[in-house]
Amino acid sequence: MDWESIIQQLTYHSDDPLIFSTSLFLFLFLGFTLVYFLLEKKMTARLLFVTAFSYYFYYKSSGFYFFLLAVVTVSDYFLAKGIYASRGEWREESGEAPLLGRGRGRLLLILSLLIDLGLLGYFKYTNFFGKMIADCIGSNFQPLDIFLPVGISFFTFQSLSYTIDIYRGQLKPVNSFLDYAFYVSFFPQLVAGPIVRARDFLPQIRRVPQVTGEMMARGVWFISVGLIKKCVISDYISLNFVDRVFEDPSLYSGVENLLGIYGYTLQIYCDFSGYSDMAIGIALLLGFTFPQNFNTPYVSASVSEFWHRWHMSFSTWIRDYIYISLGGNRKGKVRTYVNLFVTMLIGGLWHGANLNFVVWGAMHGAALACHKFLRTEVLHHDKHYVSHGIKRFMAILLTFHFVCFTFIFFRNVSFDKSLLMIQQMLFNMHWELLPGVVSGYTYVMVLILLGYVSHFIPRVWKEKPIAILQKGGLVLECLALVAVIYLVIQTKSSTIQPFIYFQF
Repeated sequence: MDWESIIQQLTYHSDDPLIFSTSLFLFLFLGFTLVYFLLEKKMTARLLFVTAFSYYFYYKSSGFYFFLLAVVTVSDYFLAKGIYASRGEWREESGEAPLLGRGRGRLLLILSLLIDLGLLGYFKYTNFFGKMIADCIGSNFQPLDIFLPVGISFFTFQSLSYTIDIYRGQLKPVNSFLDYAFYVSFFPQLVAGPIVRARDFLPQIRRVPQVTGEMMARGVWFISVGLIKKCVISDYISLNFVDRVFEDPSLYSGVENLLGIYGYTLQIYCDFSGYSDMAIGIALLLGFTFPQNFNTPYVSASVSEFWHRWHMSFSTWIRDYIYISLGGNRKGKVRTYVNLFVTMLIGGLWHGANLNFVVWGAMHGAALACHKFLRTEVLHHDKHYVSHGIKRFMAILLTFHFVCFTFIFFRNVSFDKSLLMIQQMLFNMHWELLPGVVSGYTYVMVLILLGYVSHFIPRVWKEKPIAILQKGGLVLECLALVAVIYLVIQTKSSTIQPFIYFQF
């Protein structure tokens, strides 16, 4: 046995992170699952084992930056205890907490915010704000060599929601540090979500894992769909077309740039929702349930509906902890529009310290404010209004192309490239090249078409394969996974393609 090769495989390499779609994760997960269910009745040992594996999983993704995960976990666990103690005894009968010691609780909450957002700010925004300040004072700024740990935004946001909920009196702190460490580090959603709330996840931890036939079938289905989205559709159209167009838009006609934008719009959905699907599926196989994170967002008839369907755990997070904290819709109409804009501006900045992300967030914020104004002040529709027929079709078409347009700024590494791409579509379209482009990239175009068509498959149809898997039992489920893995092997590239949202 070549122990040196095994050790080399099991240690961290920046160019070879551990992700769900790699063969190494498959082998590690099979061994993990065996031990996990052997410890089914041994609660403490099982929690320790899963937490240790989760830390190893994060080490394989970000190296020794896993200590940041420990810092956030330890600090927020004890700060949450202090926040709760400062509020006095919990009123079980009303579910409310008296406001005793609110000043001390506020200070502890501020400390939690400073620690979590301080870490996030240092790793994500030091160079961004450093350059901004240098430009203002006319100085020459040399960017610091700062490595962005994978998924730092996700686990800091998840931990922050815990301390904020306790400060608001909406949650009681967990008594066991091990339970909290398990919650923050649980590996399926650790590095790219979905962002799971403590109130939803903590009650599941101490239950003996019970994986029903329906959970097993649904888990296998989600993992299979996630693998196909990521490895077959997203990676293929990215490497063979989308990346080439965005690398230098000037080399391509306007029609190729347009197809590249359509391709990226599908790529990022398949990449990110594929990860979420796999995370949800893996959690189901371990006896845990996660919230849905995507719900066919490209059939949205408004920007507001889009954000109810896209990255739902993030959109509800910024709604509950940013928009509502700013005053929500409680401060008057004008303030409501301002709050919507500022919330999405912050959401854009969360995605990255780059002018393009700020512009992307600002456009979505302005669109949300405009849609709310149009809906309430002009059309006088309530929030439950749903359009039908040709009106809905046109609204979906308009919303989809607005989302595509904003992704120009989201995807490009510079503002100049975004403007160049728009310029190519305005002044260098050349529709006559379309047949040649389609024939030259046949497989790419077929995958793009299939990806968008799948958006319109009725939800009830998507439940049928799960019922078939459940009826076929473990044998059929294993055969389905083997078939999907074989398909992935046939189509995957020679190099690892990390998930897009690892960079956030």
